[in-house]
Amino acid sequence: MQPVWYIGNGGVYADAFVSTCQDRLIVPRLRFTSSSLDAFRRQLAGVDALPQLCLLGALAGLITGGLMVAFRQLMSLGAMAFLPGGSPEAFEQLPPLARSLLPLLAVGLIGLWMWRQPPTGRSIGVAHVIERLSYHQGRFPLRNWLTQWWVGLVSVLGGLSAGREGPAIHLGAAAASGVGERLKLPHNSLRVLAACGVAAGIAASFNTPIAGVIFAMEVVMMEYTITGFMPVILASSLSALVAQLVYGSEPAFPIPGLNLKSLMDIPWIVVSALLIGLLAGLFVRIGKLGPHLKVIPVWWRYLIVAASVGITAWWYPQVQGMGYDILGQTLTDQVAVDVLAAVVIGKLVLTAGTVAMGIPVSIIGPILVIGGAAGTLCGLLGMVLMPETASSPELYTMLGMAAMMGAVLQAPLAALMALLELTHNPNIIMPGMLSVVVAGLTARQLCRCQGFFITVAGQHLNQVQHSLQRALARVSVQAVMERNIKATYRRIRREEAKKLLEGEPIWIVILRSSDDKPTLALKGADLVKVLFDEELAAEEEIDLLDIPGQRLDVAAIPIRATLGEALNRLEEATLDALFVEASFGPPEQRIFGIITREAIENYYRYKS
Repeated sequence: MQPVWYIGNGGVYADAFVSTCQDRLIVPRLRFTSSSLDAFRRQLAGVDALPQLCLLGALAGLITGGLMVAFRQLMSLGAMAFLPGGSPEAFEQLPPLARSLLPLLAVGLIGLWMWRQPPTGRSIGVAHVIERLSYHQGRFPLRNWLTQWWVGLVSVLGGLSAGREGPAIHLGAAAASGVGERLKLPHNSLRVLAACGVAAGIAASFNTPIAGVIFAMEVVMMEYTITGFMPVILASSLSALVAQLVYGSEPAFPIPGLNLKSLMDIPWIVVSALLIGLLAGLFVRIGKLGPHLKVIPVWWRYLIVAASVGITAWWYPQVQGMGYDILGQTLTDQVAVDVLAAVVIGKLVLTAGTVAMGIPVSIIGPILVIGGAAGTLCGLLGMVLMPETASSPELYTMLGMAAMMGAVLQAPLAALMALLELTHNPNIIMPGMLSVVVAGLTARQLCRCQGFFITVAGQHLNQVQHSLQRALARVSVQAVMERNIKATYRRIRREEAKKLLEGEPIWIVILRSSDDKPTLALKGADLVKVLFDEELAAEEEIDLLDIPGQRLDVAAIPIRATLGEALNRLEEATLDALFVEASFGPPEQRIFGIITREAIENYYRYKS
């Protein structure tokens, strides 16, 4: 009869272990037989665990979709308390004094929360997700996750220029990764789970599942693989389905039918994209001022943000919040030119400046609004310059949104997919491609700007990882380690040695009496030679440290680690081998294998 394993506070435990450690457990939530759970983990360790990853991707999509519904419902509940009609976009209907004082309250609440957090607990949003994927194997702290809930809700409801997409990405990625953490899955699968959460968050926010997939791969993962794509696609589609069940299948804002009126409009589209690319470069450069502004005390920075938003909102409340209402009006009604200009300049400076001042608000929604307003202005000017051939300003609105998103994030494919899914119009793709490419090149070449999250919010991140590290991060140590091993202590009797060799182990791990002594690994064949050595036949006890043979200093690596982590561990400790261990059980029973530098190099050489 197989033992039943439980998931609790400290990890996964068998029945016998649970009976002695009840104080370490909450009420058991999940039950698996030892064989099924271990087999599932082993399958996830390799690069070909597509069915298992798709199952996890589906679960991540459902969880993230539910979280995004909860986030939007909380936002609506908060808006019902003080905003007309219970709409989180109704700042225009508030008295000027009320809407101008709201940002002061918002930065105060955010500042108090941040003040109580350690520096590592203040990092949230897309940059935090990229950092955790790059340097922490996709594991997310609960403290930062809770901070994202608070800052995301307060920043939008408090009238700052902020969106809900950054919180969606962080909340989704951390929740999906948390499922893997709870099940103690290998770290290589946590990366895919986090990407599933990212795509699902975008899909549930905009009702754009394809754009969510491309965003996750292009901006966050920065790689394209089959084993990554399929689970992410599944997660994104299921998350969008959950959101549609609650909010319907309509996009985030109404989109009219759009078509290019004449090919003579193409030169003006290119000029408009060039102007929007310059705006994108300005946005990134303002955000890049963050390190230089740290000389200003933090409370003064927060007060500057509140004052700037409040003063602007006195006359132009359209700069507050997400801005989807003004974007919808731009696409369906006539909006005054001064309002459009205020949205372009005010929302650009306020959003980028808020991030530079140290308040981690979401920028994705605001840059769409900025680009849409800038595109509308270009379309209106085009109608003045070319009244006979100019396309409608609404077409330029959509092109401006895609161009601004692609240029600021340096994610052209994600911007194009968002444009296609929002309009449901393939005829807009050709001018959209021109706009996105011209704006992206302008921001990158003329303004010398890379993607916002790399150059601003994630200045210490390595955007292009070494190909070796990237390939090794996809595989767990379980897929490569030598499993035919035995562990024992230094001195053993001859009969114990014979029993130890019954399975013909490749390596024997020599455990030490204290942690300050190095753990060693001995070739199993060397112990065999000792047993057949006639000169040593009279000795009843064998000292594994004294017998002749090849011994390697080894250090521990968790069984959930990736090959990339193992290689880094070998480099740091200047070792040639590691022993793979679990985090529970007696020392001689928690060692599962040996992994050598040679095995890692061979795997990369022949399998990648």
